[in-house]
Amino acid sequence: MELEQVKPQEIEKRSFEIITELLGEKKLDPENALVIKRAIHTTADFDYADHLKFSPHAVKMGMEAIRQGASIVTDTNMGKAGINKKKLARYGGQVYCFMADEDVAAMAKQNGTTRAVASMDKAASLKQDLIFAVGNAPTALIRLYELICEGRIAPRLIIGVPVGFVNVIQSKELILNLEKEMGIRVPYIIAEGRKGGSNVAAAICNALLYQME
Repeated sequence: MELEQVKPQEIEKRSFEIITELLGEKKLDPENALVIKRAIHTTADFDYADHLKFSPHAVKMGMEAIRQGASIVTDTNMGKAGINKKKLARYGGQVYCFMADEDVAAMAKQNGTTRAVASMDKAASLKQDLIFAVGNAPTALIRLYELICEGRIAPRLIIGVPVGFVNVIQSKELILNLEKEMGIRVPYIIAEGRKGGSNVAAAICNALLYQME
């Protein structure tokens, strides 16, 4: 087998060219295409071309939130590590993950909840615009839904891509049906089904940031 000769700085560009080729005649919404392709690039999973669901103009609204200084809250330190914090800082935002905080652990123990739930409660106390990037814990997405319904938080964008088998699909459907069932409109990018992960959450955040250059 002959290896393709690609310079290190051109590997990502070539990867995206291959993704476009392999998508073939499949048509992606131009507004969402780069987010979808970066999720595929991160996972080598072309199912994201069908399973990533976007509320109207979610990508544009997410980028506008970042331009206005919104910060990002993740449910894992892995997700936090994967987000390009230098690019976000150019607009005044930062990335938070509260999962390892002592007060979050104490709150979770006291209330008999997961740390992911307690971390969403802590995020609700922040007095700033927030984008939520949930890639691991469906309990974080469920608690975020509850906080929205209680009027305690109004996310500028929800990236909901928790992975797994227990309450994963249900947690995503809560966000997908938020406007229909509760009359509350929150922009979202959701990975339908069981697939997702902290790497996908970070990739979607970076897809927004890279489009803004």
